[in-house]
Amino acid sequence: MWSVQRMRTNPDGTKRTFGQDFKQFFGRGLAILLPSVLTLWILWQLALFVYSNVGEPINRTVRLVIIEVTPRVVSDERLPAWFRVSRSEIETARERPEFRSTARASDDRVRRYVRSEKLREFWDGHWYLEMTGLLVAIILIYFCGLLLGGLIGRRLYTRVERLFARVPGFKQVYPHVKQVTEMVLGERPIAFNRVVLVEYPRKGLYTVGLVTGSSMLSIRNHAGDDVVSIFVPSTPTPFTGFTITVPKSEVVDLPIKVEEAIRFFITGGVLVPDKEVWDTSGENAPQPLQPPPGIPAGETSPDDHDPGQDRPEGPRPRA
Repeated sequence: MWSVQRMRTNPDGTKRTFGQDFKQFFGRGLAILLPSVLTLWILWQLALFVYSNVGEPINRTVRLVIIEVTPRVVSDERLPAWFRVSRSEIETARERPEFRSTARASDDRVRRYVRSEKLREFWDGHWYLEMTGLLVAIILIYFCGLLLGGLIGRRLYTRVERLFARVPGFKQVYPHVKQVTEMVLGERPIAFNRVVLVEYPRKGLYTVGLVTGSSMLSIRNHAGDDVVSIFVPSTPTPFTGFTITVPKSEVVDLPIKVEEAIRFFITGGVLVPDKEVWDTSGENAPQPLQPPPGIPAGETSPDDHDPGQDRPEGPRPRA
């Protein structure tokens, strides 16, 4: 049974204090809970962003269409009871500040205002209606992809794209955004399907990168050998970095997934795939550096002595 009073000792044999225990257990709990909490928070913020910038604008448009179109195609007798506006409701709405401060509003304007409030109240009372905007967005995106897949759609899209490419400011940003989008979502995306190791930027230093393709023909002809383009991500933002071209014979494939490599880049090498973890507790563990023979630990050798330490201190400069 767990006992708070149980004796704990440090590696040097001294008794652990409450502060040391608190720091250890607090850090352990933080390491366990923080990844889950951060993941949920990121997903929640992403959902709020999509709803606020995609779902809600479409919902407002849908409600506006219902208010404007429904009374024109459906008679008052067939309208739902909550959607009808009586004469007394119109007169009551006229007493509101937004109508009293202006000239007498027409009955149609007041009626639309009352209906919009009723529809909003009905909308808020049925939570599943909030998904209408996202559903409409998915359907519209699907039909856009369907139409642009045809010959006429592609030609129309090309003309519109050329028109936008002439707009100042837009033409400086659009090509780069398009390249990134096509790289991630295009039908022929740039495949980061190989994690490789190259000796870069000099012999003895190794760099992990992602293969992006077979580079350019001019580079291959100049090198006289098959070459590949390798994207070297930056830390901690792996979507930025630089590209190098390396002879294919000097590239070593690593047996890890791209997702594992991305985690390796983001954390600066802290998170290593489980199968690539080096067991430092065995015989292959790195040994601490030992001083040269004849020199006690903690002292430096004569070769490491700084002669400047024995130099007499010169006169101090005058103020």
